[in-house]
Amino acid sequence: ATPVPSPTGASAVASGPAQKVLAASDPQSLSIPATDTTSELLHLGLREDGSLEVPPEPPGSPAGWYDGSPTPGERGPAVLLGHVNATGGGPGVFADLRQLRAGDTIEVARQDGTTATFTVDRGEAYAKDEFPTLKVYGNTPGAELRLITCDGYDPATGNFGDNYVVYATLTT
Repeated sequence: ATPVPSPTGASAVASGPAQKVLAASDPQSLSIPATDTTSELLHLGLREDGSLEVPPEPPGSPAGWYDGSPTPGERGPAVLLGHVNATGGGPGVFADLRQLRAGDTIEVARQDGTTATFTVDRGEAYAKDEFPTLKVYGNTPGAELRLITCDGYDPATGNFGDNYVVYATLTT
């Protein structure tokens, strides 16, 4: 079983203007101009327990694309994961996600030579034990992007109790 839910009665056909989508093409790298963030993209799958793999932990670890999600630009939510911090306490690749604002752009270079450009809609924090799986991973009428990192650091435990998710929509 996979934690990425299937649509629950949602129509695959959007009402109103046609939603822009691109053909499938694996993502190669990510650029977020507003935070001066760039990263190559790893391909991540599922662990044996059905949870998402996360990028490896060394300092400077790149972000990763969950290869069970659509490729960035395809219909549905493409999922990119990255660390908020690096081993030893430095900043991780997604350390600045909370600085993103509606209207900022995220560019994903794709294997076919195209770049999928997304516009940030919003960012939201969720307790890990109350993560809204369907809202984050559920089907969408157009091409969307989710950037996910840890959030809510607790110095008493040294753990992150939350996730922070940036929602973005394909614009070009």
